[in-house]
Amino acid sequence: MKTILYIHGMGGGGDSRIPSILKEHLEGVVVRTYSFDPGTAARQIDGWLRELSPSLIVGESLGSLQAIRIKGLPHILVSPSLNAPLYFGYLAFLAKIPGVTPLLDRIYRPREGDRQKLHFTSGVMRKYLPLREEALANSPRSGSRDRFFAFFGTADHYRRSGIVSVRTYRKYFGDTYRMYKGTHYMEEEHVISMLVPKITEMLG
Repeated sequence: MKTILYIHGMGGGGDSRIPSILKEHLEGVVVRTYSFDPGTAARQIDGWLRELSPSLIVGESLGSLQAIRIKGLPHILVSPSLNAPLYFGYLAFLAKIPGVTPLLDRIYRPREGDRQKLHFTSGVMRKYLPLREEALANSPRSGSRDRFFAFFGTADHYRRSGIVSVRTYRKYFGDTYRMYKGTHYMEEEHVISMLVPKITEMLG
């Protein structure tokens, strides 16, 4: 049985919706909750890679950056937030203002359950810029021979701000993507009709 490592998005975790749906239709899907701190998260994920030896990486939203930086495996990305680190990095100074970190922690508090704990300190936010650089260094534009494919929602509200950008994706990865009629949070019908077949194809 081949293993599929699913790297969830910001505030997601072991009980995230999309990988839960995937588990109903595919064998070998593994999703675990990792740290919001990019450096700590990278060490956790690298440990899982050694343990699981996955055949495919699926990255969702902000988790796509952790997925992309992994070399030597095929990648499928769902609503990849390639520009979110730019916002985190350039606005990190705001977290030094008293009261801003607790406010952000309340606004973006994840749902109850096995979910990533979010804590928006200046130091953690700044770490997302080098994570982005490391990830994009493994793009075809930079010479990577890894396979990449992405899905974007036509009604993804994060595209208005540029946090999610098809244009940025095309710059680094070319035309290896497909649009679906839905939101940032890929709806179940698209997970079943588009994501599951693409995973099966790339595992082929």
